[in-house]
Amino acid sequence: MKWILLVLLAVPCLMRAGEVNPVVVLSVSDAIGPATSDYLRRGLETAAKRKASLVVIRLDTPGGLDNSMRDIIRNIIASPVPVAVYVAPSGARAASAGTYILYAAHIAAMAPATNVGAATPIQIGGIPDLEPEDRGREKEKEEKEDKEKKEKGPGQGKEEPASPLGAMTKKLVNDAVAYIRSLAHMRGRNADWAEKAVREGVSLSAGEALAQGVIDLVAGNLEELLSAVDGRKVNVLGLEHAIHTKEAPVETLEPDWRSRLLSVITNPNIAYLLMLLGIYGLFFELASPGYVLPGVMGAICLLLALYAFQVLPINYAGLALILVGIAFMVTELFVTGFGALGIGGIVAFVIGSVILFDIDANGYAVSLPLISTMALLSAGFFMGVLWMALRVHRRPAVSGREQMIGSLGEALEDFSGMGRVHVHGESWQACASAPLKRGQRVRVTGLQGLTLVVEPLTGDH
Repeated sequence: MKWILLVLLAVPCLMRAGEVNPVVVLSVSDAIGPATSDYLRRGLETAAKRKASLVVIRLDTPGGLDNSMRDIIRNIIASPVPVAVYVAPSGARAASAGTYILYAAHIAAMAPATNVGAATPIQIGGIPDLEPEDRGREKEKEEKEDKEKKEKGPGQGKEEPASPLGAMTKKLVNDAVAYIRSLAHMRGRNADWAEKAVREGVSLSAGEALAQGVIDLVAGNLEELLSAVDGRKVNVLGLEHAIHTKEAPVETLEPDWRSRLLSVITNPNIAYLLMLLGIYGLFFELASPGYVLPGVMGAICLLLALYAFQVLPINYAGLALILVGIAFMVTELFVTGFGALGIGGIVAFVIGSVILFDIDANGYAVSLPLISTMALLSAGFFMGVLWMALRVHRRPAVSGREQMIGSLGEALEDFSGMGRVHVHGESWQACASAPLKRGQRVRVTGLQGLTLVVEPLTGDH
């Protein structure tokens, strides 16, 4: 009996000992932004709760926002579960922000026919970086200046102060270099090439990256990756951790509705449209109270836009210019500005739309065709309303005293002095300076209270 009890107690223990923790797979195939950061953070938390043996981030990105990239890297470093960043499928890339994320991973892997690099930070709030030809000219100019300084000797010649633009670019690049080198040293990867990727924007193929110590391995598919990392030891939170992926079940965590919604509304073009729809909806409701639907939809769109702006790098000067531009165009409807307010509003609207976002990273800028379309639609709408208002103002009166003067009718009876006439389908009391006969045509020349002043319509008329 005792043996039976021991066997029954031992079976569950043996079953638990034979269990293999799952491998959690997360997929990123777009620009790095707030939605990506939120999805990966919650994915890593889920993997930790399930005690996963490994998290694989399948990566294909052109780059993205610096703040979101740093949030992702902090979450990877703080993860109690080893993280492998796998640039896949073939044809994918880990450019710009993707390079930093790859360097931060416990295991860096790439599929054949993929590339990594081009990690130069894009300047914020300034002009675009120089083209390759311009960089060449700048380099030649610097070499020429250095040569002249050597010929003149120390202390000779006038030192020119560094331009603020150049100083800002150097600060951004130096900060990015220090960051990626620290990641390289932490994971034991090629720090010199990482610096070149930032300073010169160079890229490597999967095979070259492996040869230069940028990544740990090249794998054709997920199964090959899991087989290659099985038994590998990595440093997780300062402790050595062995990865066990043999026969481990693979769980793919897709973005849920929250991540998908955040991804949609944090697209700069969508956030921009939501803001305009919200403003126009509320404007319509205030101009024509009682419709309700435009006001409700406008409020919802505006709240979604404000939430998106909260997590996006918004330039508040651009937002203010858009609001001022719309205010000018609305004012043009009520104040005679001879088009000056309308034109000024359109100019402010376009400039504000262009500078609405502080950064021109891949996938995080408002499309210029969209700006042009919305500017033309806004201008057309407000100018159309103004034109209709002027047209109505110039149209002759169709009611009241002014409308009666000059109207034609006919006498309803024979009378001299006071009698009744038929005008505009109604019977009116009228006075005439000449005798009138029943059915004779008359013209209204005046109005005395509710009595019409008429005259006979002669043949000349």
